Amino acid sequence: MRSAEPTSLGVGEAAEVVRKGVLSPVELVDACLARIGALDGDLRAWAHVDAAGALAIARERESEARAGRLRGPLHGIPVGVKDIFDVAGMPTTGGARSFAHTRPVTDSAAVARIRAAGAIVLGKTVTTEFAYRDPAPTRNPWNHGHTPGGSSAGSAAAVAARMVPLALGSQTVGSVLRPAAYCGVVGFKGTHGLVPVAGVIPLAWSLDHVGVLARSVADATLAMSVLADRELDASAAGAPRLAFAPELLARASREVVAHIEGVADTFARAGATVSKIELPPSFRELAAAGLTVLEAEAAAYHEPWFVKHADDYGPEMRNLVEAGLRLSATAYVSANRARLAFRDDVMSLLAAHDALLCPTAPAPAPAGLGSTGDGSLCAPWSNAGVPAITLPSGIASSGLPHAIQLVQAAGASSRLLTVAAWCERQLGFTQAPASSAPARA
Repeated sequence: MRSAEPTSLGVGEAAEVVRKGVLSPVELVDACLARIGALDGDLRAWAHVDAAGALAIARERESEARAGRLRGPLHGIPVGVKDIFDVAGMPTTGGARSFAHTRPVTDSAAVARIRAAGAIVLGKTVTTEFAYRDPAPTRNPWNHGHTPGGSSAGSAAAVAARMVPLALGSQTVGSVLRPAAYCGVVGFKGTHGLVPVAGVIPLAWSLDHVGVLARSVADATLAMSVLADRELDASAAGAPRLAFAPELLARASREVVAHIEGVADTFARAGATVSKIELPPSFRELAAAGLTVLEAEAAAYHEPWFVKHADDYGPEMRNLVEAGLRLSATAYVSANRARLAFRDDVMSLLAAHDALLCPTAPAPAPAGLGSTGDGSLCAPWSNAGVPAITLPSGIASSGLPHAIQLVQAAGASSRLLTVAAWCERQLGFTQAPASSAPARA
């Protein structure tokens, strides 16, 4: 007998009860739609919900499950898709004004893969404009007066509020991990290029990653096993060798520093080795280099639109494109060389440990909806194109989630997921937001 409320089930749990015939995909989709109906008027996590289409597909998946014809490991699982990914028959708005809206007839590569594995696309989750820093209307499920982060704001909020067990996101700077951290869920991006970005509105081709937001490492691993171009295996592992870099704590609040130190002590008591490392000198040039690459590549994509619609862009995105249009080719090439120099310099350092432990953000989700928060602690790993994951790790004095970030070398996504699963077990985080609570003073 099923005892759990359908919307409380994770991806793996829901897939198992669907496979066993204990839960119908129709029941699961109905429950998710009911929760969206109850909560999204305040949270505003969804840009488009295809209730009729999702229920029609759910009935197909139900019939297939009864006949023992499972399409894959996501059979019958509802998924939210960030509104920069093309989904056939649904609008893609990019969080922008109407000049950028399309209604694609084919799926993006990532959406095609989850559908082939049996997933049901429930709809499109809210994104900041063109996946950059102009804030979205989405609120944080833990406290509606705080930002959920960006740019995968709707994906993070929807997963945290139990509207859907899994959502797709993208990260160019910190757009999967930061909202996941602010909303108390797991966010993962693999090595750059591990998941194809075809059919996704680009922000900066050299930096864009497809990622996932879920409520456990196991669920993120399951989703990535479907999405990735290479096989992933996060098997059980013993106590890991972890590293931390003081440079990455320098931007964090006192409370976050104390929390990371406490987490490191917890891991050490459980058997992990925790060592201090120093990042290579090229780290000092990385932030400026990464921003230059972002500006140049964003401008290259948006220039045809920008000529006619500059006034329709939000202020952050408009400033980004204008800065990129002023750059020279030599500035762009020099920045990319500096970015790749850090990647080369840091790779052996990362590979010498099972994971680098650091904060995901300098502080928990800031108050107000006028910004998406600080992505500077996620940016190095997007710039380097290496895998990174964030895990909820406690509750701050504000009542908002704390989070940790774990990082590995390029090509070692499986190794990182294995270590993250071990860390998750030690943390034992089980709290969930009271999603419908009003903002607290």
